[in-house]
Amino acid sequence: MQFREIIPKGKKVFLAPMAGVTDRVFREIAVRFGAGYVESEMISSKAISYRDKKTIQLSSLSEEERPCAIQLFGDNPQTMAESAKFILSTSSPDVIDINMGCPAPKINKSNAGVALMKDPKLCFEIVNKVKKAVNIPVTVKIRKGWDSANANAVEIAKICESAGADAIIIHAKTKEQMYKGKPDLEMIAKIKSAVNVPVIGNGDIKNGPDAADMFEKTKCDYVMIGRASIGNPFIFDEINCYLSNTPYRYPSIEEKMEVMREHVFNMCKYKGEYLGIREAKRHICAYIRGLNNAAFFRNLACRIENYNQFEILIKEILSHTNPLETHI
Repeated sequence: MQFREIIPKGKKVFLAPMAGVTDRVFREIAVRFGAGYVESEMISSKAISYRDKKTIQLSSLSEEERPCAIQLFGDNPQTMAESAKFILSTSSPDVIDINMGCPAPKINKSNAGVALMKDPKLCFEIVNKVKKAVNIPVTVKIRKGWDSANANAVEIAKICESAGADAIIIHAKTKEQMYKGKPDLEMIAKIKSAVNVPVIGNGDIKNGPDAADMFEKTKCDYVMIGRASIGNPFIFDEINCYLSNTPYRYPSIEEKMEVMREHVFNMCKYKGEYLGIREAKRHICAYIRGLNNAAFFRNLACRIENYNQFEILIKEILSHTNPLETHI
C-alpha cells in the first residue's frame, strides 16, 4: 500500500508527533477537528524489545484516531525492525514512522533522533530493515541537519527513499536551532525536487496563510502542524477551510472550554486522575491562551490537583464574560 492511499481524500494537514503531547486523547481530538493523519509520541524501540508494559500501552491505538502512525526511535537496525514488527502485530498502525529528527540531548546521546543524520549508512540500514519487516508504509522524519554546516537533509532524504521509505517528513530547522529561527522552506523545496515519494513539510505553521505559503514555496504534498495545535486542535479545520477558500467560524469560549473538558476528562480516564491532571496542565494553559486575564487563569491551572478543581476552573473562566482578545 502506498502512503497516499491511507490519507483521506482532500486532507493535506497533519498532526506532528510531540513527546508528552500527542497521546491517544489528543490524536482523537485532532482527527475530529480535521487532521488528515496523526502520529504517536516517540516510542523507544529498545523499550519495546524489552516488552516494557508502559511503552506497549503508549503504542495502543483506537479507531477514532486513524490514519495514525507509530513513531519509533533508536539506533539499532535489527531492534528497530523487530519492534516495528511487534507493534504492527499488537496495535495495527497504518504507518511506521522512523524518528531521525528529535533534537533532545537525551535522545541524541544514544545516537538516535537527529544524531542519526550524521551517519547516512546507518540511516539506510534502519529504514531498509524496518521496511522489510512490515507490510505497511514506512516514513522518516528528519531535520535540515545537525547544524548549518551539516545541512544534509537532501542527501538523507534520497538515502531513505532508496532504502524503501514511502514518504519523507522534513522539519526545516537544524538540531542546533532546536525550535528557534525560521524554517528553511528552500530546503523543503530541494527535497521535493530530489525524491519521488510524498514530502511533508513541517515547521512554524500557525495558521492558514502559513500553510498556504509553505505549499506554494516548496510544492510539498502535505504539511504537518506541531506546537500551534497545543490547546488549539481547531487549527486543522481552520487551515482546511483557508486552503479550500471556505468560511471558518472560530470557536466560542464555551465551545473551547467544552473541548478542553473532554480532553482532560479522557486523559484522566485513560491515565488515572493523578497522572492525567498533571499531564493535562500543559494543555489547559494552552487552551486558555488568548483569554482576558489568561495569566490569572494559568496560575489557577498550575495549582489544580484533581478533576473537581479543574471543573471549578472552567466555571471561573465561563463566569468571566469578556470575549477572547485574539484568536489563537
